[in-house]
Amino acid sequence: MDNLVGVILVAGKGSRIFPFSTIYPKPLLPVCNVPLLHYQIALMKSVGISRICIVIGYMGYKVVSALGDGRDLGVSITYIEQEERLGIAHAVGKLERYVTGPFLLILGDIYFVSKDLGAMVSSMLENRSSAVLAVKHEHDPELIKRNFTVVRNKTGRVVKVIEKPRTIDTNLKGCGIYLFEQSIFDAVRRTPRTAMRDEYELTDAIQILIENGHDIRAEAVVEEDINLTYPEDILKVNLFGLKLRGADRLVGENVSIHPKAKIIHSIIGDNVTVEHPITIRNSLIMNGTNVLTGKDVDSFILTPQFQLDCHKRDGSNEATGFRRHDPHVQNHTLPIIQIDETETESHFRNEVRI
Repeated sequence: MDNLVGVILVAGKGSRIFPFSTIYPKPLLPVCNVPLLHYQIALMKSVGISRICIVIGYMGYKVVSALGDGRDLGVSITYIEQEERLGIAHAVGKLERYVTGPFLLILGDIYFVSKDLGAMVSSMLENRSSAVLAVKHEHDPELIKRNFTVVRNKTGRVVKVIEKPRTIDTNLKGCGIYLFEQSIFDAVRRTPRTAMRDEYELTDAIQILIENGHDIRAEAVVEEDINLTYPEDILKVNLFGLKLRGADRLVGENVSIHPKAKIIHSIIGDNVTVEHPITIRNSLIMNGTNVLTGKDVDSFILTPQFQLDCHKRDGSNEATGFRRHDPHVQNHTLPIIQIDETETESHFRNEVRI
C-alpha cells in the first residue's frame, strides 16, 4: 500500500494527568527518555509510512517545536489544528482535505507494543475493507469497559462496535490504532454528537459504516498498550519500557550522580543531579531535576517543578501526592503543590507546514 499516510491525534489537554499537563502535551511525555510520539512514528515507519499528519491542539506549539518537519525522524510531517476539541471523530473530519487515500490513525496518548501492524494492511487489501481496527486479547474486563469492544460474525467481519461496554461478551479490546479508507469521512459527516459527552465519537462513525454495508475487520495486532490517563501511568509506562529493554536502569546524558548513590529499576533523564548517597528505586527522574534530598526515593516521579509519590495515588483525579520539589528541602515532607493550569498558546493557521 504505497500511498498509505499516517495520522496521529495529539490535540487533547489531558486534564486527568494534571499537573504534568501544565508542562507537557501528553504525547511528549518521556518513555525511557524518548518522547512518546517517537515510538508511534517508529510504528508507522514499520509499515512503510513516510508522510504523517499530526492533529494538534492544546500546547500544539510544543509538538511542532519538538518534531519540526520530521526530517530528523525520517518522515515528513504536516500539522493540522483542531481548534475545537469535539471528539476523535471531529478530529478525523479535519483530515479530509489533506488525506486522499488510506491512512493509519494512532491516538497520541497511548504506548503500544506491536510487531505486526502490517497484518492490518494485509487484511484491508484481502477483504477490500473500509476499516481495520487494532484490538488486543484483554483478560482484564475493567480495561475493556474503559475502551471499546467489537462483535464479529463467523466470517470475521465486525458487526458491532460498542463504546465503553457495560457487559463483556468478548475479550477483544480496541486499542486506538485504526486503518481507514476514504469512506470514513462520509460516516463522520453523518455522526451525531453524543448526549453524554457532547462529542463526536469515532466508534459511532465506524458503526455507521457497518450499518451501511461496509466491510470492517478487527485484527489482534497489539501485544501491550498503556494509556497515559493518570499521572501514575507515566511511571508505569517507563518501568514497562525498562523491562522491554531488559535493563535494570537507564541513565541519560550529562548527569552528576553521587558515587555511592544506587539506581535500581529506575530511569534517570538528562542533566540530572543526585547530590547524596541515596537509593533511587522504581522511580522516574525527569530531565533537569536536582535531587538534593538525603532520603531514599521509591516509586516517585521527580521533575524540576514538582514530585509525585506514586504510593499515594488512588487512580482519582485529585492531586493527592503531588508535592513541590524544592531543591533546598532535604526531605519529602513538603506542601501540596498548587499549579495554575492556564498556559498561553501560540495561534496556528489551520495547517502549519514547516
